[in-house]
Amino acid sequence: MDDEFAEDAEWTPVTGWGWSGFVAAAMLILWRSHSGDHWVFLLDNANLAFHEAGHPLFSLLSDRLTVYGGTLGQLMFPLAAGFAFYRQRATLSCSFAALWLGENLFNIAVYMADARAQVLPLVGNGEHDWAEIFSRWGVLDWDAGIATLVRMLGWLLIIVAGMRLWYRRSAQTK
Repeated sequence: MDDEFAEDAEWTPVTGWGWSGFVAAAMLILWRSHSGDHWVFLLDNANLAFHEAGHPLFSLLSDRLTVYGGTLGQLMFPLAAGFAFYRQRATLSCSFAALWLGENLFNIAVYMADARAQVLPLVGNGEHDWAEIFSRWGVLDWDAGIATLVRMLGWLLIIVAGMRLWYRRSAQTK
């Protein structure tokens, strides 16, 4: 077994500045994600690029996966970053990857909640992914409820990442 996967492998220490930076970033992201146009400029522009790249990438596997590819594409990158940071036992970086993933879930929830109304502007004027997905699953009328659950999952992920970071910070100061 690699040392990096050993249960007792040391995680990187969390500085006061690191903790403060995480809290500041989380507060900014939570505020931007839940106000105005629900758009966090830097993250959501990257997420949109990963979303759009996911469609053709997953279409290589199956035409039926094309519609799922956007959401899967935008989730792959924060998950891959989080996994890489986990392997390195990089405490703060792992928490920031979880923050990115949680924010991504907020963005996905906005798209899901729009499945019936379809008022969001779409890139390339294509079909609405979540209208298609929810129609396939027979749950189009549940779009807002499912979006609320996904949004709650994003909140939970960010809160747990912050609590874990706080725990790591306080454990190392004892």
